[in-house]
Parts: sequence; structure tokens; C-alpha cells
Amino acid sequence: MFADLPLDDGRLGPSLIDRYWEDGFLFPLPALDPPEALAARAELETIERTWRDAGLPQPLNTYKRVNAHLVLPMVARIAASPRVLDLVEGILGPDILVYSAEFFIKEPRTRHIVSMHQDLTYWGLGATQGLVTAWIALSPSTPASGCMDFVRGSHKNPILPHDDTFDADNLLSRGQEIRVDVAPKDKVAIEIHPGQMSLHHGLTIHGSGPNSSDDRRIALVVRYCRPDVAQQVGERDYAMPVRGSDGLGNFTHVAAPVADFAPQALATYDTVRQAQASVMMRGAAGRSADAMFEGAQ
Repeated sequence: MFADLPLDDGRLGPSLIDRYWEDGFLFPLPALDPPEALAARAELETIERTWRDAGLPQPLNTYKRVNAHLVLPMVARIAASPRVLDLVEGILGPDILVYSAEFFIKEPRTRHIVSMHQDLTYWGLGATQGLVTAWIALSPSTPASGCMDFVRGSHKNPILPHDDTFDADNLLSRGQEIRVDVAPKDKVAIEIHPGQMSLHHGLTIHGSGPNSSDDRRIALVVRYCRPDVAQQVGERDYAMPVRGSDGLGNFTHVAAPVADFAPQALATYDTVRQAQASVMMRGAAGRSADAMFEGAQ
């Protein structure tokens, strides 16, 4: 297991901040204590069992996977953890919003992948410097289990052309893949273990391979942004304030849910996903926003 990077009283020091802006990513960082991470996994798997037995329409890895912070209190709690926010603040500053939070789960011995891509490609936010992704491991993320691979320095590119594959084995909504060949030697394997996290820039090229291990590879992925980030394509966008203040009005604020899949939270979820799907699917030939909304929850 890789040791956590050294922090300054729980925060990123100048050298780590410089490394992030030079490389486009930073790892491994302490997000949760290992027992806390294992407890979070147990809580997630209890939710999965409970709602499956209650007739959840699809596995949690599909149903309400994207923007899970709107329907699951445990996700909102982790996303708003002071320990995590102290690290994110080193990149974004004191005013922080949660733009989205989602699970990426690869079952053992399966073929699911995440193709090499840039996060900001289809979100309608432009090539902003004001968004960072926190990738929090709830189970071991190793080369064998399909850990993330980052391309060092690739965030210094603009948003690059991508092709849509809509591959059934791809965990991305459009199966988007960057139209650039990435050599294996240019990939940095981001091995992290329960409780550790990585941070990466929204333009960093990254992806991951299949899980050939005997355990689930479970990640909670939280996208944080500054209030000055703004939707450039859609009419409206949404975010959850978690630190500091936001007086700019670029986002409609949403609140953390009070219970799992509460009716009011589900209504908010549908509103947010419809708005985001209309942006995400723009330009996807033969695919409607409704199809994306139903297929990538």
C-alpha cells in the first residue's frame, strides 16, 4: 500500500499544490480513515441489499449512480467531510460546491472499463480550471482491480476531440474516448486503498481497465467546483454548497437528502439529471437526452 503524501496540518502544502498543477493529479491522499472507509463500504452494500429486496428497479451501480449525493445521505456526508474539503480547498480555494458525486463500481472478474477521456468534454462548463475530481477508494484500487491511469501533464491541453462508442462495457455515459493514442508508457497507475483518494484536473486524460481481481472495485467520485464556474451550454445547472459562500448565482443550490431515496430528493434528482442530460447528450447522433437520462443513472 502506498503511504499518504505528507500534509501540512491536514492540508496541502505549497509543494503538493505545485505538483498538482504541474502533473494534473495528486495521490495518494487521506480522505477517510481505513476503518471509516470499510464502514462506508458496508453501509453502501447494506443500502444495495435493502433496496434490492425492496424492489429497486436496477442495481445501485446503475440506478441513481450519478449524482448519488442527491438521494443518499451517506454520499452527501462523505462529500462534505471536512477532512476531504481541507484538501480540496488547496486546489479550489475556500468557496466549494459539489457539482456531482457518483459511484464507479466494477464487479470482480468483469470487463467493465472507463475509456481514456477528459472529464470536462461534455459537461458544458468549458475548459475551466475551477473544477477538481476527488476519487475516493472504498475498496482496493490496484492495476489488477482496474485502477485509474492518468497521463501526466495532459491537463495543459484544451478539450480534445472525443469519439462516442456507447460500448456496453464502458462505465461512461457516452462511452466517450479521446481521439488520441495513449501509449502504455505514458500512463501512471493510480493505486490507492480504502480511505485514500486522488485528485485530478478536469482536463487530465485518464481511464481504467477491467477488474480481474476477486473483489469489487468501489469508488466514490466527487466533482467539486468553485462558484465562478458556469454552465455555458444548458439553461440551468445545479450544485450543493459545502464550504464558504456562493453569491454569484451560476448554480441553483440543492440540499443534502434527509433519507435514502426520499420522495422530495428523488424529484430534485430527476430535475437535475434532466438538465444535465440535455447538455451531456447534445451532438450525440441518434441518442436523445431521455435515453441518456434513463441509461446512466
